[in-house]
Amino acid sequence: MFLGKAEILKRIKDEKLLENLDIDNVQGAGVDLKIDRLFEAVSGASLSRDSRELPELREIREDTFTLRPGKYYLCTTREKVNMPKDLVAFIFQRSTLFRCGVSLRTAVVDPGYSGILTIGIKNEGSKAFSLERGSRICQIVFSRVYGEAQIYEGRYQGGMVR
Repeated sequence: MFLGKAEILKRIKDEKLLENLDIDNVQGAGVDLKIDRLFEAVSGASLSRDSRELPELREIREDTFTLRPGKYYLCTTREKVNMPKDLVAFIFQRSTLFRCGVSLRTAVVDPGYSGILTIGIKNEGSKAFSLERGSRICQIVFSRVYGEAQIYEGRYQGGMVR
């Protein structure tokens, strides 16, 4: 079951479920999140059964980002999430992005995770796409976890991009 607006607002106030947000971005059953930073990979990467090597990243510092056709980037949200033990979150892209050929690559936000979110973003269209820093790019929705949850203790705790 997903949380509705009233419960989201209560948890923002009482538990700091989200920080650094525009309260007007709380929707009927989720919260629109804004892009803050954009990164481009400048090296290769690998993943094996026992190890992983993430790419070196270069931050794009302009206030208006130009996503080149076919190019994959990482971006971060302006908002910080503080997931309690009884919630899990899912991130969905806003429809304007896919209407323009831009897709987001997202992951589950586990109970216990705290930090900004890192999201993959790819321009799958044939033309450049401009995206202004601070634009709403996705919506986070929250669902209750029933039974005992394991708290996230992974490498990205705190909002690590790499």
